[in-house]
Amino acid sequence: MQVKPIGNRILVAPIKEEEVTKSGIVLAATSEKEKKARGKIVAVGTGEEIAKLGLKVGDEVVFGKYSGDEVEVDENGTKVEYKVLYVGHEKDESDVLAIIE
Repeated sequence: MQVKPIGNRILVAPIKEEEVTKSGIVLAATSEKEKKARGKIVAVGTGEEIAKLGLKVGDEVVFGKYSGDEVEVDENGTKVEYKVLYVGHEKDESDVLAIIE
């Protein structure tokens, strides 16, 4: 199955990030602060905001941890989780906060 976002939406494969100390201890996620999430764009819609920002497949972006909608796709018998994020022209309207270069 293939997912194609429409309009000003992008499909992102989240990058799992664990906090690890210098000695190699993996720290559990804490509720003290809300960390931003990162992901790689795997598909883009045809909306004009996407074109204005120059977003393309392969770009790495930062988005709010609870932003967007989760989608689970069956790819060759393996379930893969993606996020569908909205790209607006105002920060308050957009799930995407930054592009990582």
